[in-house]
Amino acid sequence: MIGATAHYATEDLDKGPIIEQDVVRVNHELSPNGLKEVGKDVERQVLARAVKAHLENRIIINDNRTIVFSSEM
Repeated sequence: MIGATAHYATEDLDKGPIIEQDVVRVNHELSPNGLKEVGKDVERQVLARAVKAHLENRIIINDNRTIVFSSEM
């Protein structure tokens, strides 16, 4: 599995409130370059969803917890 997480940056960088996460299943048939491409793609998707949620004001932060409201209705 290859995963990506988008979160708000803090002084500790990787410890900010999480906005979005996703994982992609991979198998042994992928080459190293294939794995790299899958990783880059999931990172782009997660970042795009996180930025969209932020811009649409669908995020509430309470301490280090994040509530993200769905854009689907």
